Amino acid sequence: MLEMIDIGVENAIAYRFGGKITEEEMTSILAVFRERIDQGEKLNVYQEVVSIGGVEFDAMVEKLKFFREVGLKHFDKIAVVTHKKWLQKIIDLEDKLFKSIKMKGFSIEEKDQAVEFLRKA
Repeated sequence: MLEMIDIGVENAIAYRFGGKITEEEMTSILAVFRERIDQGEKLNVYQEVVSIGGVEFDAMVEKLKFFREVGLKHFDKIAVVTHKKWLQKIIDLEDKLFKSIKMKGFSIEEKDQAVEFLRKA
């Protein structure tokens, strides 16, 4: 399940997902990223993880092709909201590894802080 949502931040791409991510769902979100990149925008992403049921192999291939083509330079901030503590820790580790992107993990109770994180310049 992948659902685009409105978090009230003008320049943010926001979505919620749960279960297994399909190739079709991955392709649809990457198309939104690509459209914004083509318009010259820096991307701010709000990702709300309801549940994790895996990712189809073809979906991962699409994601890898996308990042090989466009790189990471088009991303400014990524906020990941989840009840999974281990995923929050991974996001915080990625923030240290990918210095050009500000990434932060938030609990479900911290949705408002995640939105503020993206809203701040």
